[in-house]
Amino acid sequence: MALIKSISGIRGTIGGKSGDNLTPQDIVESTAAFGHWLLNKGAKPKVVIGRDGRISGSIVNELASATLRAMGIDVVDLGLSTTPTVEMAVTMEEAGAGIVITASHNPREWNALKFLNDKGEFISKADGEALLEIIESGDIEYAGVEELGKVLHDDRYIKRHVEAILDLPYVDAALVKSKKYRVVVDCINSSGSVAMPPLLKALGCEVELLNKKPNGRFAHNPEPLPKHLKDLSREVVELKADLGIAVDPDVDRLAFVCEDGSMFGEEYTLVAVADYILQQQPGNTVSNLSSTRALRDITERHGGQYFASAVGEVNVVTEMKNRNAVIGGEGNGGVIVPGLHYGRDAMAGVAIFLTLLAKSGQTVSALKAGYPEYHMVKDRIELTPQIDVDGLLKDLENKFKSEDYNTIDGLKIDFADGWVHLRKSNTEPIIRVYAEGQSPEAAQAFADRMKSAALELIG
Repeated sequence: MALIKSISGIRGTIGGKSGDNLTPQDIVESTAAFGHWLLNKGAKPKVVIGRDGRISGSIVNELASATLRAMGIDVVDLGLSTTPTVEMAVTMEEAGAGIVITASHNPREWNALKFLNDKGEFISKADGEALLEIIESGDIEYAGVEELGKVLHDDRYIKRHVEAILDLPYVDAALVKSKKYRVVVDCINSSGSVAMPPLLKALGCEVELLNKKPNGRFAHNPEPLPKHLKDLSREVVELKADLGIAVDPDVDRLAFVCEDGSMFGEEYTLVAVADYILQQQPGNTVSNLSSTRALRDITERHGGQYFASAVGEVNVVTEMKNRNAVIGGEGNGGVIVPGLHYGRDAMAGVAIFLTLLAKSGQTVSALKAGYPEYHMVKDRIELTPQIDVDGLLKDLENKFKSEDYNTIDGLKIDFADGWVHLRKSNTEPIIRVYAEGQSPEAAQAFADRMKSAALELIG
């Protein structure tokens, strides 16, 4: 059981004691602090709220909505929705902020409040720190009875989101319709059930849904990793489908399954989408330090420059704006299309990928075979209280100073044929060790080499 208050939001497990878990008291105080922050900034007193399909979602939603109204803030409640839909609705509504109620890929006992600014983007580190200070102080003032906020329930935004995607210059809906693709979608008992069917039907696809009841009782671990997608893989083969699609509970992460049941790989979701967009609009790309090198290779193939950011969507978005990137995202299946909005969007990723597939005339597996082949492993170094993590990373930096390295987020070392990225976990007493190579064995060898060097320094 846990409650984690950080600059990226408030998350925790439902039930238990206030201050130890995500309870009604914690939800109210966090939302009130956000409302206070919003009013202090002089932003418009209007907040868009949406939630994924979690069991606790409607309760958290109602508590947050009532708290904001008690502060004199109007609420536009999208109900069951997606993270990217809420992000877009903030700007469409000209609201002062937004709240997404989702714990993303965490198991069903978790939920969270994720806070958006008036641009529909996750709040900055500085704003997150200010919010945490308000929560700690508890210095909140509520509105009088004549100034209470109103609530508007609006379920039109999935439709508006789909329309905006179809209007993108990168999406050729007519061409995709002509292919009549058969698609299997794992909705993981959440928002994908309401978001994916209207998009795919607008693209002329024949759609089969798995785990389609949005009751939050996830049929498997909700993170769209290969080991959790065996049923989807089997269904794609049995139905002779053209591809499989997996999204996470709030539909901002995206993974594909090839027509033969093999994994396209969530790291390659962004690579494929970037490949197509760079064909239409040459330019720069951005992903975080822990994402596949294949994006760099594809970007340079199209004459652009690749840039890496620290891990975290806020950091990716900041770097995309700094570099005027035409496409960016994260290797966890997160695609960010600036022409639509600055947030990870699985729905946009699907529409662009299907356009790429239709124009290529290839199968999904053949498309994947045309990209640089890399393999990634994710390992860890266990920590004890006695270990000086910053000192250890600095010692490793000195040990490998002859290599190409980056220290904006932990330590990443780029070798000629692979890389290793070490960063301290924010939630566990470990150093995360991500490595990539041209084979699974090569990737593991990079990770093992770095772990051995670290353990030798620790003594």
